[in-house]
Amino acid sequence: MHITKDLVAASATPLVLGILAEGESYGYAILKQVGDLSGGRLEWTDGLLYPLLHRLERLGHVESVWRGPEGGRRRKYYRITEQGQAELAEQRRQWSAVVDALQNIWNDAQASGPKLAWEG
Repeated sequence: MHITKDLVAASATPLVLGILAEGESYGYAILKQVGDLSGGRLEWTDGLLYPLLHRLERLGHVESVWRGPEGGRRRKYYRITEQGQAELAEQRRQWSAVVDALQNIWNDAQASGPKLAWEG
C-alpha cells in the first residue's frame, strides 16, 4: 500500500514524539521503529527524518547528545523534552479528533450506502 506524502508528513511529528516518549533513541533506530510500528507500510528515509528531528530540536521539543563507545561509531541520541511532551499531548488530541471524524463519516457512509450529491 502506498501512503501519500501528505499523510506521511502530517503524521511524522506525532510518530517521532511518540517514539521518543518511550525513551531516547537515535536516527536509524527511529527509522526502524517507524517501519516496525507500521508493519512495513511506512518506509521513511534519512531525508525525511533528520530535517524533522532538527526542526523539533529548534522548537525545543527534543534535545540531543552525541554518544559512542570508545573506538566505536558515535551516534546522536534524541530525547523528548517537557515541551515536547506537551506538544505530543496536543498532537494526540488533534489526531483523536481527526480519527473520530473519519470513523464517523465512514461508518455513516457504510450504513447508508453511497449517496450522490444530486440525490439529496
